[in-house]
Amino acid sequence: MFQVTRSAGLLSALALTLAPSLCRAQQTPPAPGQADRAVLQEGTPGPAHKRIFWIIPNYRTYPSLADYKPITAREKFKIAFDDAFDRGTFVEAALFAGEGQLTKATPTFGQGVAGYSRYLGASFADFAIGDYMTEAIYPAVLHQDPRYFRRGTGSGWSRLKYSVGQIFWTRSDSGKGQFNYSEVAGNATASAISCAYYPDNRDAASAGGKLAIQIGLDTMGNILKEFWPDVARKIAPKAQK
Repeated sequence: MFQVTRSAGLLSALALTLAPSLCRAQQTPPAPGQADRAVLQEGTPGPAHKRIFWIIPNYRTYPSLADYKPITAREKFKIAFDDAFDRGTFVEAALFAGEGQLTKATPTFGQGVAGYSRYLGASFADFAIGDYMTEAIYPAVLHQDPRYFRRGTGSGWSRLKYSVGQIFWTRSDSGKGQFNYSEVAGNATASAISCAYYPDNRDAASAGGKLAIQIGLDTMGNILKEFWPDVARKIAPKAQK
């Protein structure tokens, strides 16, 4: 996971670039009677929003917390499967593998085609194991909801704080708010497992660093999930022209 450090910085830069521009103005809430339609159009990960920037998988974003309904364990595993095996995940894994090889993040993997294949396998394992731990296994066992619930309205700063808060605060299947054990424990477990296939980083400090990086990446991911529909609406007319 250490080979994604620069990628974490890239995601941070993206989030910081997007958020301030959206924070300057208040978003006007939809008129009565139009709220539900607006939320569904903007927040549902359909053809327009199932990938952020057309690469990053976005299957666990949900339009809002209004009329909350829990999902089954099977649905949680479906979300994890879609995120883990989306084509965008393979693209990300390939990019991170290339970066890892260029920076020699794990010297034991070596260079050349054989070395790259090891980096690629490890990078994909990071994504897949992390997705299943935080979106399926722990949420199913702890009866927590792995979805990201968009706010969609209010000032940009309030939405920014809201998106970061969902890293540490989530919903139980009963609808009550509680600490997001699935996020923290799931990523901690994924970091511990990664020690098995990263031979150069098998100590407590490395595992702690991996956990911090992954939570940071997930935080940036939440920010992008919150603001991506706004960005997509601004990009679409320009793309059509």
